[in-house]
Amino acid sequence: MPMNSLSELMEDELKDLFSAENQLLKALPKLAKKAADPQLKDAFTSHLAETEGHVARLQSIGEELGIKLTGKKCKAMEGLVEEGKEVLEEEGQGAIIDAALIGAAQRVEHYEMAAYGTVRAMAKELGHANVVKLLQTTLNEEAAADKKLTGIAESSVLGAAKAASD
Repeated sequence: MPMNSLSELMEDELKDLFSAENQLLKALPKLAKKAADPQLKDAFTSHLAETEGHVARLQSIGEELGIKLTGKKCKAMEGLVEEGKEVLEEEGQGAIIDAALIGAAQRVEHYEMAAYGTVRAMAKELGHANVVKLLQTTLNEEAAADKKLTGIAESSVLGAAKAASD
């Protein structure tokens, strides 16, 4: 796809995000299944529902802008999901595996926050106020998910992982 304008670049970025979110829809249930900590399991399950909302929001954006969002594969998310699969295949203490799952999930969240922030800035520059609002809503949810993962790590998982190591 040619990128001769900011609109074309934004379209490409939206397609990338759409692919990323759809890849995450497939990965989150596997993370939830592997998690030992009930809070972590719940965080992955609740973020799955949020991710479904992210896909729906992106579809709304695509419709509003007249863009078909399919046809691109997000290679960054593919790599992040692949790293997460490595953790899923590991055997070991539940809390230590949970700590690794949190790390993998937070890398995904940080990638998504960067991507949504970038696209939101483009939409703002192009005067797409409703698109900016929708992207900001998702960005806020991604940041909240990241913060929730940090909270779970600090309140229970890391301490349990340390105890399992001793």
